Amino acid sequence: MLTTVTMLLAAGVLGLLAVIVAYVLGWANYTFHVKVDPKIVAITDALPGANCGGCGYVGCGEYAEAVAAGRAELNLCAPGGSGCAEKLAQIMGVEVGQSLPYRAVVHCAARRDQRLGQTVYLGEPTCVAANLVGGVQGCTYGCLGLGDCVAACPYDAIHIVDGLSTVDYDKCVGCKNCARVCPRNIITMVPFKAERMLVVACSNKDFGPEVKEVCEVGCIGCKACSKNAELMSIENNLPIIDYDAYESEEQFAKAREKCPRESMILVGKPSPKDLAAVAGEKLPDRVEADFKTTVDDTEWRG
Repeated sequence: MLTTVTMLLAAGVLGLLAVIVAYVLGWANYTFHVKVDPKIVAITDALPGANCGGCGYVGCGEYAEAVAAGRAELNLCAPGGSGCAEKLAQIMGVEVGQSLPYRAVVHCAARRDQRLGQTVYLGEPTCVAANLVGGVQGCTYGCLGLGDCVAACPYDAIHIVDGLSTVDYDKCVGCKNCARVCPRNIITMVPFKAERMLVVACSNKDFGPEVKEVCEVGCIGCKACSKNAELMSIENNLPIIDYDAYESEEQFAKAREKCPRESMILVGKPSPKDLAAVAGEKLPDRVEADFKTTVDDTEWRG
C-alpha cells in the first residue's frame, strides 16, 4: 500500500513539474521571440550562401538584412550574378539596373624570367611577409608570386604560373578575396563588358629608365597609348582606361599597336572570332627560342 502511494505521489510531482516547465518554456518563447522579416528570409534563400564577403558585408545574412532595409544595392552578390539580382528585385518589388560582372585583374604581366634584380628570398613563403623585406625583387610594385591570393580564393580561380598570379576566368566570380589579401594592391576588380577586356598589366609608377632596370615588359610611361586612344590617359606614369565609355577592344587597336612594351593585354575568354582565326593552326612538335626581344613580338595574353 505504501509503495503504491509513493509511486502515485512521484508520478503526480513529475506531472506537475512537466506542466510548470511547459508553461515556463511557452512563456519564454512568447516573451523573447524575435520577429524575423519575411523578406529577409526570402532574400537569404535567394542568395547562394557563399558568405564570401565580396558584397562588403560579413556574410549573406547581413547582406540580406541590408537589402531588406534598403541600405544595399541588389547587384552586389558576385557569385549569384545577374540571376540573383533579379530574384532580389522581385522580392523587393523593384527593378534592377544593368549588372555588369566584375572580375579580378592582376596589374602585372612580368613572369619570373622577365623580372630583373631578383634576390633569393628565404623567409616565410607569403606575399605579406615578403612585402616587408626590401630587395626581394627590383620592382617594388610587381607581383611577388607567393600565392596569398591563391590561398584566399574559395573558387580555385587564381594560380601562380611562372611566378605570376594568373586568373582563370572560367572560374572567377569576382568575390574580391584575392584583391583584399594582396599586400601590394595590384589586383583590382574590372567591369567585364565583354568576354575579353583590355587592361593595363603594370603598376610601376616610376619613370621609363627606372622601369627598364627592373622589368622587361613593364610600362615606361611613353604616352603612346594615350596619344592613340581617346579613352586612355596617363596618371603617375601609368595608363588609365575609362571603362565607363569602354565598348570594345577595337577602340584601343592603334594604341596596342604603338605600345613598345607588354603592359597592355587582353584578359578573359577568347571570342569566337579569335578562336576562328587560329582554328587552322597546328602546334609545332617542338618549341625553340628564336632569340628575339620581348619588344619584337608582343604576346597578348587573353
